[in-house]
Amino acid sequence: MAVEDFKSAKTEWKDVVLVCRKCSKKLDGGFGPDGDMTLKKALRKYLHLKKGKKGRKSGLTVTGADCFDICPKGGVVAVNTAQPKKLLIIPAGADLFEVKTRLGLDDGRRLKLVQPDGQRD
Repeated sequence: MAVEDFKSAKTEWKDVVLVCRKCSKKLDGGFGPDGDMTLKKALRKYLHLKKGKKGRKSGLTVTGADCFDICPKGGVVAVNTAQPKKLLIIPAGADLFEVKTRLGLDDGRRLKLVQPDGQRD
């Protein structure tokens, strides 16, 4: 039996958000404008995240994880791995801006806005 070399893939991720798959499946939606999306899908859409190779070039990813053994009724457990001591229980229908803030995803990040005179903020 030959030992193979380890391989790796590079990412630009600074934050990784894990969303409990079991909670998401039990809740069967509850997020997004119409309340028909899972938290993972709604966050990805709200934060304009891409999948695959293009997603690895982003500073953030949202992915599913195995059960955290909290199992709240009417909510989903999520955690930002940059702050692993804080598991967040997100109720169905929660505002995605509030979710983003509570997960700490806007700390130190500034959107580069283009001003009317063409200069960046």
